[in-house]
Amino acid sequence: MENENRIETATFGTGCFWCTEAVFESLEGVLQVVSGYAGGQVPNPTYKAVCEGTTGHAECVQLRYDPAKISYAELLEAFFRSHDPTTLNRQGNDVGTQYRSVIFYHHEAQKDLAEKAKEALDKSGAYARPIVTEIAPIDTFYVAEDYHQHYFANNPEQGYCAFVIAPKLDKFRKVFKEKLREDFSRQP
Repeated sequence: MENENRIETATFGTGCFWCTEAVFESLEGVLQVVSGYAGGQVPNPTYKAVCEGTTGHAECVQLRYDPAKISYAELLEAFFRSHDPTTLNRQGNDVGTQYRSVIFYHHEAQKDLAEKAKEALDKSGAYARPIVTEIAPIDTFYVAEDYHQHYFANNPEQGYCAFVIAPKLDKFRKVFKEKLREDFSRQP
């Protein structure tokens, strides 16, 4: 198969990028996760500007992955299961367009898979409300400031990490135990 030795890129927004990064870093086949901003109209946005909600950007992660180890369809499953895709511009207490549920596709095959996954999940009745996840082409991805990278790994005792990210990650690990990286699957 042509894709077996090729590294692919995917970009997702599920609210706070600290949570999203922690989830995707735990998956086998995900080689790199970078927190950043996409989908806005202001060049080179800062965290402060994005948080003000005036740039149009979403907090998101861009990942490089090995499709021979984890498929884009599996990444989409992780995406949909790791947040509430039915809340518009909100995840928990994080409110604003920067926290929207969004899939930025890199090519038509990703777009098609994302649309089919969203439609199938919506029709399944898994959620009481319709899925509002935006599916849009990636334009420019801006890497977030250094202190946002690997935030959960570097700050596990910080309040948001301990009370929001850790429980979310524990729940995710239970559902995706077969797809966790070995160093994550051994953790309680």
